Amino acid sequence: MSEARQRTAGMLYGCFIADALAMPVHWYYDREALHGEYGEMDNFLAPRHPHSGSILWRSSYEAPNDRGEILHDQAPFWGRRGIHYHQNLQAGENTLNLQLALLLARTLEENDGYNPAQYLGKYIEFMTTPGRHRDTYIEECHRHFFTRYARGAAPEKCGVEDVHIGGLAHVPTLCSWFGRSVDLARKEVARHVALTHNSSLTLNAADTLTRILCSLLDGARIRDALREHAADWLPPKQSIEWLREPDSVVVGRRFSTACYIQDAFPATLYLALKYADDPERGLVSNAQLGGDNCHRGAVLGAILGASAGVGAWPDRWRDKLLARDDLDRFARNAVHQSVEVR
Repeated sequence: MSEARQRTAGMLYGCFIADALAMPVHWYYDREALHGEYGEMDNFLAPRHPHSGSILWRSSYEAPNDRGEILHDQAPFWGRRGIHYHQNLQAGENTLNLQLALLLARTLEENDGYNPAQYLGKYIEFMTTPGRHRDTYIEECHRHFFTRYARGAAPEKCGVEDVHIGGLAHVPTLCSWFGRSVDLARKEVARHVALTHNSSLTLNAADTLTRILCSLLDGARIRDALREHAADWLPPKQSIEWLREPDSVVVGRRFSTACYIQDAFPATLYLALKYADDPERGLVSNAQLGGDNCHRGAVLGAILGASAGVGAWPDRWRDKLLARDDLDRFARNAVHQSVEVR
């Protein structure tokens, strides 16, 4: 396997592995409960019931009309206590945003490039067709999108000012395809992220992540890439000092474990800096920190994998990841495309 494919596959696998690893303990904010119910998260597990920290009962969505119907058979679980956000997923399966990243990958392959209109068409069909996925939780960005869409807005105008780190979940997929041309990658990432997360803060983070990943795919070290591209998000001097502290202090006290990007993104960059030489341990630590560990993990896994290559991920994860065949195919096609782009 060429170095380019090693890094590209490492980035993709890292993104999807980290999401699947954290999935059963997603949005646990009580770490004692997380550790007591699941132990060390070093293998894929199916969700357990009930989710002791679930606040799905506080979430709601009512489709304005049939065009906005996206909950389907999961609707009865909303508003109920103890429901796991991902109750129907299997061990090694990915959450909704990463399933949509696979949808994006298929559109890139079919079009030989990025076409926002085609992606939006497939996204709308995927979300409005019963049975296309089995995830119970649907993030706010999708609920807002389909509320606007149901009320008649054009699909390209349905994105709202969303500031959740889930908005970065598709950046590694686009960097896989355009990673050898950083300018083109930045352009297409900005167009895509704005479709659902049209916030200057989220777009800034997405651009920063794009530059980091492209730099790593080109052979840079993580510390150097963060120093060059992410100093505004993770101050170099302070972050080096924080390396002496437990992860639970840095990600928990210095930065919230919640999904808001102003904390979640620098927390992720810190974990990438700390675990640059131990990617496997980094994903386990991220899962055990709780909060929005799925989307934080997707970004962390992509950074660590783009640096270390696919060999950084143990067979027990790669072999049992349900998306494995799709990722292998896409990684091959993406490397061929990115070399031509360069």
